[in-house]
Amino acid sequence: MVQNRYEYDPYPLQVTMRRLAENLKARRLEKKLSTKSLSAMSGVPASSIQRFELKYAISLESYVKLAKALGYSEEIMQLLAAPKYDTMEELLEINKNRTRKRGV
Repeated sequence: MVQNRYEYDPYPLQVTMRRLAENLKARRLEKKLSTKSLSAMSGVPASSIQRFELKYAISLESYVKLAKALGYSEEIMQLLAAPKYDTMEELLEINKNRTRKRGV
């Protein structure tokens, strides 16, 4: 079993999902968009948007469509774009493995 190097996580999954839903809803409301109009812009059913905002459940594809419809394409593209490391040794290992095509 591979050990998670980042075991301390102040944001449990449900907290993270709720924050993503709250952020999306805030951006939608700032732009004065109803779920119906955001649905038309993104191609994501209004019922999926409502479920996400209330129950924090959505597919990755739908989330990306919503983010792009709200003008967050660049921010989505930057997610996980940079390596994360805690030590210089870990950074050296990351740089050594940049061209890997498969895991161990």
